[in-house]
Amino acid sequence: MPSEAILQRDGKTFAITVRFSGGFVTPADLEKIAAVARNHAIPVIKMTSGQRFLLAGILKKDLSAIWKDLGMDPVRATAPCVKFVQACIGSAWCRYGVQDSIRIAGEIERFASGTEFPAKIKIGVSGCGRNCSAGYFRDVGLFASTRGWTVTFGGNGGRIPRIGEVIGQDLSAADALDLVRRMLEYYCCNASEKERTSRFVERVGVPRIKSDVLSLCPYLTLEDAD
Repeated sequence: MPSEAILQRDGKTFAITVRFSGGFVTPADLEKIAAVARNHAIPVIKMTSGQRFLLAGILKKDLSAIWKDLGMDPVRATAPCVKFVQACIGSAWCRYGVQDSIRIAGEIERFASGTEFPAKIKIGVSGCGRNCSAGYFRDVGLFASTRGWTVTFGGNGGRIPRIGEVIGQDLSAADALDLVRRMLEYYCCNASEKERTSRFVERVGVPRIKSDVLSLCPYLTLEDAD
């Protein structure tokens, strides 16, 4: 089965996801997707919770031509990778936004996308404490206040929900990005194959994780480790 496609319920057709950084699309992007869907008679176009377009009902023989016509590299759909970096519009447009969520989400996508992890990773970035991108229920979550960024780790909204652990608070954008990198590296080095971050945190324990990370991050305080 192609790694960029997901076999559907009928056992014959596939779905692919088209990713746009931060969920932003242009009129040209929308026109291209519409044209490809018409030309290839794609029966289903769906906006996903991860701010992506899902195109479903595709025959295997048409997958390569569809990606070529979209003018995009295939997006890995089944591998243990970053599934999405969801972001609100933050301080750029929202009257509640106090930090630039779009820039932070873009930076995370640049360094995390393409990396193979023990299991899939979902990331949510919100520009205020309303946490519209549901960071507490993502593997990695960030949300902002006027004092800076809070970073959470180990959240999950699946069959066994788990609220993510707060790892750092009131961080600058640079420190928040560094912490996300280090948490993902720590997870890669210590998690078991197919172990989501939520189950990893439960197995290893929050005190040990915070203690190990604290030694690497001078911007974290003892209070963060409590």
